[in-house]
Amino acid sequence: MTATRLLSWILAVLLVQVLVGVVIALWRRRGKAQPAAVTAPPPVAVQAGAAWQGTRAFRVRSRGFEDAACTQCSFELEPVDGQPLPPFKPGQFLTFALQLAPPGENAARTVTRCYSLSDRPEPDHYRVTIKRVPAPDGRPELPAGQVSNHFHDHVQVGDVLQLRAPAGHFYIDADPALPAVLVAGGIGITPMMSMLRWCLAQQPQRRLHLYYGLRHGGEHAFKAQLQALAAAHPQLSLHVAYSRPGEADRQGVDYQHAGRVDLALLQRTLPHGRHAFYLCGPGAMMETLVPALQGWGVPEADIHFEAFGPASLRKPSVSVPPSAAAAGVAIRFERSGRSLDWDGQDASLLDFAERHGVAVESGCRSGGCGSCQTRLLSGSVVYDQAPDHDVAAGHCLLCVGRPATALVLEA
Repeated sequence: MTATRLLSWILAVLLVQVLVGVVIALWRRRGKAQPAAVTAPPPVAVQAGAAWQGTRAFRVRSRGFEDAACTQCSFELEPVDGQPLPPFKPGQFLTFALQLAPPGENAARTVTRCYSLSDRPEPDHYRVTIKRVPAPDGRPELPAGQVSNHFHDHVQVGDVLQLRAPAGHFYIDADPALPAVLVAGGIGITPMMSMLRWCLAQQPQRRLHLYYGLRHGGEHAFKAQLQALAAAHPQLSLHVAYSRPGEADRQGVDYQHAGRVDLALLQRTLPHGRHAFYLCGPGAMMETLVPALQGWGVPEADIHFEAFGPASLRKPSVSVPPSAAAAGVAIRFERSGRSLDWDGQDASLLDFAERHGVAVESGCRSGGCGSCQTRLLSGSVVYDQAPDHDVAAGHCLLCVGRPATALVLEA
């Protein structure tokens, strides 16, 4: 082999080695880059089965009236992101954050309201039923309910609303062996529909008694649905009471009892034995029926209730913790420029503020939505039970809080 040919072979081998090295280097670089693309932060999404923080966008997919007078309208809401919804406990509520201008003003602000879920948990939608709130009887000069009228008059299919996750302490016990007595007054039927439909689907053998009090047939919500459920489920006893039946209302057909849902009706129609009671209705109903059940000997652990509207209700046996401040302690509302003395007459700081004309945003009035959260500039607040809402550091919830010491609040 000549020197020239030997040199050619050497150059060819070197060229092949270089090419192989380039190919290997490129392959290794591609291999190292691949994991970076896989492990890059994914887009933010709601996990299936998990509640979300803050608000989430929902689209109205349907709306329809539930009563003959068209005062109670149901809204079905589906998540805009299309992710499955977390389950909730039947009886809980949703919190809505709406941008509305107060009456007589042009600038919109965030208005928070809570409405009970009125159906059993479903993976693709929620349902709430909202009653139009008119001006108080005999006081036409006072404003009607701003948010309820907004829903009835302006919220249509396709609109997008901002919601917080389901919350609330009022929900049915899951023990199928314990008969449940559901007592609803007026729009208080909404959480009962959620409890009822869940029980019939998940616990069809559970003994259920539904008592529904209203004035007349015009405001009888879910009438056909309730009658169909009672006919299809022997374990469900339906008791509808009209306090002011109309001329067309037929006892035994449209309703079973004339008058109100009271202790006498329960004693007359309930079988003997232990029951779990769930009550939701206007303040007057709750203030009479809850103590009456206690007087009848029903254990406190078997009485669960939720009052709606501005009335708040505490079981008579709930005592003020020793750490709560006595009457005469100073409460300062800094932004409002008001200095007042806590007199112990109110169930909460929210009630105290409203009674003295201090404007405070509120929603659920039960520690679930956080709309009344206020910065605590000094002092400390006590709660009868831990709020559902995660209270931010240095803040307090006025709707379920009372002063433990003198306070300075940002409100």
